[in-house]
Amino acid sequence: MSPAPAAGRPAAGVAGPPGGSAAAEPPVEPALRAEAVRKVFTAGGREVVALDGIDLDVASGEFVCLLGPSGCGKSTLLNAVAGFSPPTSGRLLAGGREVTAPGPDRAMVFQEYALFPWMTVERNVAFGLEMKGVGRDQIRRTVDGWLEKLHLQDFRDRYPKDLSGGMRQRVAIARVLAIDAPVLLMDEPFGALDALTRRNLQDELLRIWGGSGKTVVFVTHGIEESIYLADRVVVMTYRPGTVKRIVPVALPRPRDPSSAAFNELKKELSSLVMEEQARHERDEMGAGRAATVSPGR
Repeated sequence: MSPAPAAGRPAAGVAGPPGGSAAAEPPVEPALRAEAVRKVFTAGGREVVALDGIDLDVASGEFVCLLGPSGCGKSTLLNAVAGFSPPTSGRLLAGGREVTAPGPDRAMVFQEYALFPWMTVERNVAFGLEMKGVGRDQIRRTVDGWLEKLHLQDFRDRYPKDLSGGMRQRVAIARVLAIDAPVLLMDEPFGALDALTRRNLQDELLRIWGGSGKTVVFVTHGIEESIYLADRVVVMTYRPGTVKRIVPVALPRPRDPSSAAFNELKKELSSLVMEEQARHERDEMGAGRAATVSPGR
C-alpha cells in the first residue's frame, strides 16, 4: 500500500488544482526493474526452474542485497541483470531500457578476482577505460584517483600474484569503479576473504558508495553482511527462486552489529533464510534417496 501524500500536496500522477503553480511530478523510473522474470536451465535431459516470477524494483542510488541459501538463484538473477544470461521469460530493465546484453551502464564484480595476471595493478584498473577509448591523460587521472581511494597507490606496479586476496579484490573493485557505471553488480565479492579483511572492504565499499549515487545489487549468503550493507534485503526462496520477503533496513550508518536492533533484524532474517535452507536440505535428501533406488524396484 502506498503512503498517503503529505497534506496540501497532490499525489504523484494527480494534477493539482486548476490555475495552481504546482505540477504533478512524473513517476520516478527505477534504476533496475524485474517483471515476472523466469529462468529455466536444461540439465541432464530435464528442466530446472532457477527463477520463477521475480518482480523487483531497485531505486537509483539504493543498496540492495540478495540473500538466500545456495540454489536460490541469487547469482542467476544477477547474471541476468548484467546481461550475461537473459531470462527465459519476463523482462529486465535498466534505466527504463530492456536488458538484452551486457552494457556499460552495469558493471560486475565477481567473487573470483578476474584480474589479468600479466598486467600490473595500474594496467588492470586502466583496462576498462582503454576499451572505452578514453584519452591517455584522462585514464591516468582516473586510475590515480581510484588507486588512492582504495589505498593501492603503493602497489600500482605489482602483479596480482604478489597481492593478498583482499588487495586483489580492491583492484577488481577499482577497475569496475573506474569505468563509472551507474549500476554496480556484486556477486559475493568478499565471500573468500577472512573476517577482518571482509569488514574492512565492506566499510570501503560503503564509503565509496555513499558519495557516488551509484545503485548497488549485492549477492550474499551472509545474514550479518546483508544487514551491515543494505538499504533493503531481498530474501529469496530455494529453487525455484522467488522473492520470499523484502526487509527494509532502517538502521543508521555506521551500523553496530552488537546493537539490540541489529540483532533483532538478524533474528528475523535468520528465520526466513533457515526455512529455505531446510527446504534445500530436504530436497537434497530426497534426491539422494531416489538415486539409491535401483531402476528395477
